[in-house]
Amino acid sequence: MKKRQLVVSTALIALLATGCGQNDEANKNASTEDEMVVPIAVEVTVPETGEAGELVHLAAAVTQGDEKVTDANDVEYEIWQEGKKEESWMVKSNQKTDGLYEADATFENDGVYHVQVHVTARDMHTMPMKQITIGKGETQTAVSEESTEAHEHHGHHGQTVGFSMHFMEPENIKMNEPAMMMVHLQQDEKALEQARVRLEVVINDQADKAQWVTLTEDKAGEYMGEVPFDESGTASVTVHVENDTGLHEHETHTLTISE
Repeated sequence: MKKRQLVVSTALIALLATGCGQNDEANKNASTEDEMVVPIAVEVTVPETGEAGELVHLAAAVTQGDEKVTDANDVEYEIWQEGKKEESWMVKSNQKTDGLYEADATFENDGVYHVQVHVTARDMHTMPMKQITIGKGETQTAVSEESTEAHEHHGHHGQTVGFSMHFMEPENIKMNEPAMMMVHLQQDEKALEQARVRLEVVINDQADKAQWVTLTEDKAGEYMGEVPFDESGTASVTVHVENDTGLHEHETHTLTISE
């Protein structure tokens, strides 16, 4: 009898050990898979110079490891003249060949311009930037002492060197339905983490009824949050960004709310 009990006990111990070993191996494999996620990479091609009024060709090659990314969710070029980030404009891209997203842009005036491509693909976001000189590159808006001082202390409107903000504008915003807001932040082409990001929302110019929404960092440099809209019309959404190093930036966007 004792011998039979010993055999059964030994079998149970072996079975438990096998199960634990399989669980450990499964956990190890899962951890390894998580660690092996390869980030997307973007190689931007922008000419060093161009002429005012003429088309300038832009290209962004998107890859993940050795694979060409052909299923990017969104690839857009944001362009602005030096010192005029608040007047930037967007240019949609077209995928001409596998993983290559191209666009043509026209620059109306001579000056130094920044071309930043915003790429969202495979649950990742990156926004590298290049510079181009149009014509003589001398036409720039004079900066007053007051605005220079503001830049030195706060760096409003994208004036902080190396700072980039991309507001993902929601589609089909409806009254009484919370809309998901997302903001991507970078500093020196790296995700800006642990920033304080708040939205100041004003509907139909009713500044006295402004609501403030704090976004949370879902991933490195990606901040999200829902905003409720209790009436239709036009909403002004100002994104405020601060951190412990003295960064203080804001951008304003206009959204349409349908009934």
